[in-house]
Amino acid sequence: MTAKPRILLTRRWPRAVEEILAQRFETVFNERDVPLDAAQLAEGLRKFDALLPTVSDRLPAPLFKNGDLRCRILGNFGVGYNHIDVEAAKASGVVVTNTPGVLTDCTADLAVSLLLTVARRAGEGERQVRAGEWEGWRPTHMIGTKVTGKTLGIVGFGRIGKAMAKRCHFGFDMDVVFYNRSKVAEEEAQRFGARQLDTIEDVLKESDFVSLHIPGGGENRHLIDAARLAAMKPGGYLINTARGDVVDEEALIEALESGVIRGAGLDVYEAEPQVPTRLRALENVVVLPHLGSATEETRTAMGMKVVDNVTAFFAGREPPDRVA
Repeated sequence: MTAKPRILLTRRWPRAVEEILAQRFETVFNERDVPLDAAQLAEGLRKFDALLPTVSDRLPAPLFKNGDLRCRILGNFGVGYNHIDVEAAKASGVVVTNTPGVLTDCTADLAVSLLLTVARRAGEGERQVRAGEWEGWRPTHMIGTKVTGKTLGIVGFGRIGKAMAKRCHFGFDMDVVFYNRSKVAEEEAQRFGARQLDTIEDVLKESDFVSLHIPGGGENRHLIDAARLAAMKPGGYLINTARGDVVDEEALIEALESGVIRGAGLDVYEAEPQVPTRLRALENVVVLPHLGSATEETRTAMGMKVVDNVTAFFAGREPPDRVA
């Protein structure tokens, strides 16, 4: 009888997914559900047939050069994979897969939540009520910014960018403009009530709210830097549910502290789970702990994507979501 492939999950997953993995494979779980360090990840690559990481597991090139690797596939739990050195994995004969398509709606929903929360100062208001500091209604209390009818700028018009445009245009009557590296057919853009502009700067200058929906890493690292923050409207807001490294975090903090922009809604950070003290101290920022896909339905669907990819691979078929 052929032995089942041995796989390692770097964190705990939804129970329904773990049960299927345990049935199909010799599965080892991270019972303590704490992040694995570099040495533990390197050991996983040497001792398991498959490693199933999350977006918080850093897998740089040196990890793939530490001796003979038993691992043949990385079944990444997440659509983004900039935490993996894909070229190093590929050079070592390790397949990499991701989980596209299943987290679009929930991530767009959360981006809208961040936009509304920072515009209407809802986070500040809740903190005031919980602290017992609210002194009652008055006409000048905690004045925010109207959302309906404003202009939304989107950077990256993929699945999530389009879902964000749809919600904001048809839900809040917003004018939607976007930048995308490739040309989007005008009819396609119009389906989402959006129009494409030539440059990121064009989008920044025209928008009251700017929402980021691009992959992290590579040329997108610090795509939004001090110069581009300065190109935004003085009363503008930045929303980021993409990856933390697409924004120069130090430049963002300075822009928020000095009033270059009015506020930000953030779900991702450059060095997760570390969030700078200065950023956490700002009242004009909404900070969430990377909740974009955090619904029961979506996290289960993501896990099942990984199951499908790993099952196909060990059955000798092409994984449906292979990226390398």
